[in-house]
Amino acid sequence: MLASRVFSLVGRRSISTSLCLRAHGHGVVKAEDYTLPSYVDRRDVPLPEVAFVRDLSAQQRALKEKEKASWSALSAEEKVELYRMKFNETYAEMKKGTSEWKTIVGGVLFFLGFTGFILIWQKHFMYGAIPHTFSEEWVSAQTKRMLDMRVNPVEGISAQWDFDKNEWKK
Repeated sequence: MLASRVFSLVGRRSISTSLCLRAHGHGVVKAEDYTLPSYVDRRDVPLPEVAFVRDLSAQQRALKEKEKASWSALSAEEKVELYRMKFNETYAEMKKGTSEWKTIVGGVLFFLGFTGFILIWQKHFMYGAIPHTFSEEWVSAQTKRMLDMRVNPVEGISAQWDFDKNEWKK
């Protein structure tokens, strides 16, 4: 009996001290207890662990007492109010779509446009003219020079050229 009394006091003391913390000598601060269940509206969990409204007003407490009697005595408004005390949203309200997709699409399009402007700005102000080595004349002269030097005659460009007919092999 004495041992159970001592353990019960020690247990209460450890619980009460775990909820209160000393804040650098500025008194006692109440800490949030994240181990308690919280209310969440989800379609896959039809019954949340706790009611939506935890602190009932006097009118809501009276309605809860009236709920214990016959439900046929309750009006439709009282039944809806009892439902709203237990749940925040109905299934129809949870299923109803939001317009969040418009924000996401708008943000994506904004950043794509911004990226396009950056690319146009870079092309206009940062990059110079295309080098002369990309011109048709230069590429044809370089190809002719490579063929004259017979570069890579086994599998390369010289292997694709017919030197007798002066044309590309078919």
